[in-house]
Amino acid sequence: MKKCAILLILLLALTACAQKEPDTPFSDISLSLTSPAFAEGESIPAIYTCSGEDISPELTWSEPPAGTQSFALIMDDPDAPAGTWVHWVLYNLPAGTRTLPEGYTPESGVTAGKNSSGRSSYNGPCPPSGQHRYFFKLYALETILEADAGLDKSGLLTLMEGHVLGEGQLMGVYQKP
Repeated sequence: MKKCAILLILLLALTACAQKEPDTPFSDISLSLTSPAFAEGESIPAIYTCSGEDISPELTWSEPPAGTQSFALIMDDPDAPAGTWVHWVLYNLPAGTRTLPEGYTPESGVTAGKNSSGRSSYNGPCPPSGQHRYFFKLYALETILEADAGLDKSGLLTLMEGHVLGEGQLMGVYQKP
């Protein structure tokens, strides 16, 4: 009986490990996501933070997989003291988009979701102390999402399940002067 209980516990543990975490990749197809403002792992210039103009940096990405109908973008800070802080949520970016200009504001048809501040806009890096990492995550979707405005990161990730064709990531760091 003890052996059966141990085997059952091990089986449950393996099953739990096999479940997809919300921040794990949805797809094996990579997109190249870059910015002329900073390179992977480098410091995000102050203009894009709460210490500057708090505007979004220019972002550019590679050709998506065939069948892409829209893109979604999430920017977050996993180093925030209270847990991951979401700075920016965008979805239903048109499939033909390859660049978001500096200071981007959503055009017609593009939806801005809610960040951790409860706003539907870009909220630049503003760490309370020390250096934090900021991840810009881009998803190529095989659909245009049918959703009300204002989804948060969690709601967007749930809605995207089963629709991600490819994804890319750019990480920058920032520490207040």
